[in-house]
Amino acid sequence: MRIVVKIGTSTLTHKTGCLNIRCVENICKVLSDIKNSGHQIILVSSGAIGMGVGKLSLKAKPTDIPTKQAAAAIGQCELMYTYDKMFAEYNCTIAQILITAEDFSHSDRFQNFSNTVERLLEFNVLPIINENDSVSTSEIKFGDNDTLSARVAKSIKADLLIILSDIDGLYTADPHTTSSAKLIKVVEKLTPEMLALGSGAGSELGTGGMKTKLEAAKICTESGLDMVITNGQNPTALYDILDGKNVGTNFKAVK
Repeated sequence: MRIVVKIGTSTLTHKTGCLNIRCVENICKVLSDIKNSGHQIILVSSGAIGMGVGKLSLKAKPTDIPTKQAAAAIGQCELMYTYDKMFAEYNCTIAQILITAEDFSHSDRFQNFSNTVERLLEFNVLPIINENDSVSTSEIKFGDNDTLSARVAKSIKADLLIILSDIDGLYTADPHTTSSAKLIKVVEKLTPEMLALGSGAGSELGTGGMKTKLEAAKICTESGLDMVITNGQNPTALYDILDGKNVGTNFKAVK
């Protein structure tokens, strides 16, 4: 299988913006093992701005574009250094690809992106993709990495997108405020009522939320591929997903 795995900032970092070492180590170990079993893995990783905030000891995520871009430039170095070190422990070679929305709207640039990913996979390399936040502005941004991961999964004809989040999946209501909220395990069709369940922002350091994940699910399912949302604090759940077990929320492809 060709699998795109998206990791959010809230999974990679603590609220301080500093790296969640234990969680990232476990994710790298599990992804390396899955790759060793014969699957192709493409990682879409958030976290550059969040890690830059931690590296700069800022009290909160910046709101102005120049500071965001500066934090992204600093954090991206830290992020890739961390991934390179941790994946190397399992003899897994990685590569970095930074893109903007413009790379998908220009046919030549999109073809170059696709060719690069395909060749890296031929070389048995694990591509790590992130939005190029150090140069992106509102006009050329995807806006969030949930959308980016769905666009990537669609463009490279992946079989499955797995979004690792700070929540177990899609609930009937906000589980943080409604004790009776129930996890929706399977979504056969994304109805307007289902899409309305996505509201509110993500973590303080992130950019997404359930709304962007549902939009990603719409892109994936309409493109003929499944998507799963599950909690990134338990990376071994990836094994269960690939074994066909019901983990998190599974959005079924439109046939």
